[in-house]
Amino acid sequence: MTLFNQIVPRLSRAIARREDNAAASTAPEFTLKPVYELKENAEAWGLTVYLPGVAKDGLELSAEDGILSIRGRRGWAKPEGWTPLYRETVDAPYALSLEHDNSVDVDKIHAELKDGVLRVSLPKAEAVKPRKIAVN
Repeated sequence: MTLFNQIVPRLSRAIARREDNAAASTAPEFTLKPVYELKENAEAWGLTVYLPGVAKDGLELSAEDGILSIRGRRGWAKPEGWTPLYRETVDAPYALSLEHDNSVDVDKIHAELKDGVLRVSLPKAEAVKPRKIAVN
């Protein structure tokens, strides 16, 4: 038996116990931090967040007090009478909070979700955009 085979069954049992205990207790909900990319150009920042299994109705996006918050919940439900033997991922919601220094024009934020990939355009506020100054 390899080291991997020795570890994996223990992890699966630990996760199953944690899910059972989470339903019974009032502990904070376990969340996953999704993979994301942030790119910048002169006009805006582009945020790409990978949320596999999340549909539009399971997604919450909010921007307030200098924090952009993204929460996504997968729409998968365990079939009746089904007992998993092994799972590679935990069935937990995604949560991501990004702080900004109010340089984002919150009224012009645009978001699009397609095939589990969320693309968010965060336009820069006018005061932050670079300007050319004419010299006389």
